Amino acid sequence: MVTLWLRLQAPFAAFRWMQAGVWRATSPIIPPSAAWGLALNLAGLETRAAAPGSTTLVREDAPALELAIGQTAPATSATLYQQLHVYPVGNSGKENKQRTHGAKHWITPTRRELLVGLDAIIGVRSDDGDLLGRIPEGLRGGLDDRRYGLPFAGDNNLLFDRITVVDTPPPARWYARMAPGEQPRKGSCRLTVGIDRSDSSRTTTMIFAPTAAAQISPPDSAWTWTPRPPA
Repeated sequence: MVTLWLRLQAPFAAFRWMQAGVWRATSPIIPPSAAWGLALNLAGLETRAAAPGSTTLVREDAPALELAIGQTAPATSATLYQQLHVYPVGNSGKENKQRTHGAKHWITPTRRELLVGLDAIIGVRSDDGDLLGRIPEGLRGGLDDRRYGLPFAGDNNLLFDRITVVDTPPPARWYARMAPGEQPRKGSCRLTVGIDRSDSSRTTTMIFAPTAAAQISPPDSAWTWTPRPPA
């Protein structure tokens, strides 16, 4: 098993699960599902299914990775306001339809949560050493393969300042899976592991909590096969 360590630093980040309403929250750390997509993006491996459709699906044969995610420095939380333009359910705002000439006719102020000062470490493990070797090569711009878009910090208008390959991870509070029946731990949260865009009920999540103290090596319970264990 080959291991690669990536340090991620961004001034602003937001990692949102599927949610509705006027408050749009973010996970406190990059979830395994997003870290998996980022790693494969850097390696120049396409995760989107080739079949056309209204929904961008994930390739079923995309390689699984075992990931550990740590927080090297705590990010702070901030919010911003945004106008959300929607088509309302029912007859709400029907008097505005004619004035908008077919455009979305209902505007709702929403509040979006952001992480400020993201500083995270990702451990990536795989039996495929060639795959992991493509990640630093991709960071150097040495791959000839076309890569889909820029690596972004959750929302596609938030970019990383630095993505660095490190030989040894700095001390971090690692997000470890909580076992059934385990006593609640401070900072526990639910993070997405595997996303199914055709049926959100099949999206997989797990409950994680950061270790009480910073440590260099992640515990065994911090390593998670993403998006699912290999067959």
